[in-house]
Amino acid sequence: MENEKHDVWPLQDAKMRFSELVHEAQSSGPQHITVNGCQAVVVLSEQDYNRLKSERTGQELVELLGNSPLKDVLCEREHIEGPVREVDL
Repeated sequence: MENEKHDVWPLQDAKMRFSELVHEAQSSGPQHITVNGCQAVVVLSEQDYNRLKSERTGQELVELLGNSPLKDVLCEREHIEGPVREVDL
């Protein structure tokens, strides 16, 4: 069979070459499986799955912004008051 790397597999190929599919998911990233030409499922490595499933704490964003070369730039925002309407509850 071909020794080419790809990330889209027809279901029949995925079944026949499951070991290769798993290896590709681990080494090259998510592998998409199609059924009748339509995207059906994605096979992920355990590492990718855990990263996607983990709770988002915002810590990565805090660290990214803290390491930014623009971290010392101050942004002031102007306070704007909009009209408030009364609501009957």
